[in-house]
Amino acid sequence: MRGVLAGQGAIGLVLLACAVWAPPAQAFELRGHKDRLFAYPGILSTSEDGAFTVVNYDKMRDIHGRDIEPERRVRSNYVAMRVKNYSRLALHEADGRKVETGLTGDYATARFAVIFVHGRGGDQRLGMNDYTFGGNFNRLKNLMIVNGGAYLAPTIASFDDQGAADVRALVMAGRAPVVLACASMGSIICSKLANDPAVVPRLAGIALLGGAPDMGLVKSAAVKAKLPIVFTHGSLDTVYDWKSQKEVFDAVRASAAPYPARFVLFDTGSHGTPIRMTDWKQTLEFLLSR
Repeated sequence: MRGVLAGQGAIGLVLLACAVWAPPAQAFELRGHKDRLFAYPGILSTSEDGAFTVVNYDKMRDIHGRDIEPERRVRSNYVAMRVKNYSRLALHEADGRKVETGLTGDYATARFAVIFVHGRGGDQRLGMNDYTFGGNFNRLKNLMIVNGGAYLAPTIASFDDQGAADVRALVMAGRAPVVLACASMGSIICSKLANDPAVVPRLAGIALLGGAPDMGLVKSAAVKAKLPIVFTHGSLDTVYDWKSQKEVFDAVRASAAPYPARFVLFDTGSHGTPIRMTDWKQTLEFLLSR
């Protein structure tokens, strides 16, 4: 990806700092992309209200049966590479800093956008890789293109106020309602921006994938505004315990009734399982249906 984009030069994102957007309608249905392949492979249990779901995860099936090279390259039927025609590397300039950002689609005209925040040790290449994590990023990018959306995957240098400021600048740069999707330690950025009164009205929702439990989220501006939140987590995650994250989810749900939050637990899944297994069509439809 870098080699192709280097020939084109780094393209700056179109910035519209003062844009205003209207919330999506209550019913929001996305055009699908390889839905059968990426649907949850089996529902073990669902709470009576549908908010908490346990999904069957099988490493032999969902990694070894899905990838040609386990955890490195998915089988070709899981990806559609035409999305590369709509993808590039961009540099977003804000406060004298340049944020390297993988971009799919046109952020300036998008109906909605997803900004993916990677965890420790990652960069924009993780969120733009078509073949790792079972092709799930490729599916997400294709969902954006066929539905008039945009996908951004910035490189975050640190998970402190500066890192949050970089992501904030991206959120505020476009017209579209934004789904902020934060994986692992990247969830610290989500928590920081959930308390930003300027950012929250621009968000359509938050997705936390194997995120760090933060009970402070319960009193955030985002939760006070009843911003939809989806938590996905592996039951065998040894980095962040799912039960602690479930406590955050339960507290968020208890803050207002009914609160638009969902928790998907991948039974026997590890720390990286949510990035591989989260059903983006289902997740985005829920978050964008506010």
